[in-house]
Amino acid sequence: MRYPDGGGLTAEERDRREQVRLAAADLIEAGASDREVARRFRVTRMPANRRRRALASGGRQALVSKGPGGARCKLDTSQLRALEAVLEAGPAACGWSDQCWTLARIGEVVRRRFGAEYTLAGLDLLLHRTGWSVQVPARRATERDRGVSAPYQESVDARSAGR
Repeated sequence: MRYPDGGGLTAEERDRREQVRLAAADLIEAGASDREVARRFRVTRMPANRRRRALASGGRQALVSKGPGGARCKLDTSQLRALEAVLEAGPAACGWSDQCWTLARIGEVVRRRFGAEYTLAGLDLLLHRTGWSVQVPARRATERDRGVSAPYQESVDARSAGR
């Protein structure tokens, strides 16, 4: 299942599931069988037995939520705010001649300023999580130079025709 934006469970959902696990632990400690625990919480016996084994090996601490899943962000909140300020300032403020952010450029900024390496897909997820989205131009740039791009386009067309 795909989750919107944040992914995974919210803090409230994690807490609710933890409470269910601890309630199952209460029943197990009271001597209930896996079948009784499974019936009470409307699950199969396998998760009930998994809870019993976790309780036996690690105590109640083994049933406590371990927090949100997935990889941790390489940037802390102050660095994320600083990155947003850099993005708001625009690429020209970072030394690029145009006003077009690309994932590669953003990756270079993150690497230089914060010393963190991200893949392009990882940067896309990071930006999406912080509220930025990919924007594709609705039309071609007016400042493009057809004289420069025409010979290249002809060579690409010639190569693809020879396949």
